[in-house]
Amino acid sequence: MFNFMKKKKNKESIVESKLTEEEIAELDMKLEKLITEVKEISDDNNETKAEMYEQIGLIQSEVDRIDDAILSLEKSLDYKLSIGDGYKKLMSLYNAKRAMAAKEGNDAGIDFYMDKMDEMRQIAKKVTLSR
Repeated sequence: MFNFMKKKKNKESIVESKLTEEEIAELDMKLEKLITEVKEISDDNNETKAEMYEQIGLIQSEVDRIDDAILSLEKSLDYKLSIGDGYKKLMSLYNAKRAMAAKEGNDAGIDFYMDKMDEMRQIAKKVTLSR
């Protein structure tokens, strides 16, 4: 009846629900297929490569391979700047890494991920202004 005291679930949390082994195996197979396909695409097809690396990064984050996901999502943005799902996920991963660094008292880590988040904001500005 009174929901104002209940905590709302955030859809953007890093790993809110655990995947079953079967689901992880299925996603691993999908990852292998995507990684093979992206290697076969010519380097002059930036948009397709960007989309595929974004898919790879999103799946990697889903199976809690955060560092790999960050690398794939960064690679996606190297091929084509966008502010879609990959951008949002990368920003949340950077923020989670920053929070972990803060919890550990790692000032260099905090600074590093704050700088990364600043770079992401610049990407958003570039993309928005180019429309």
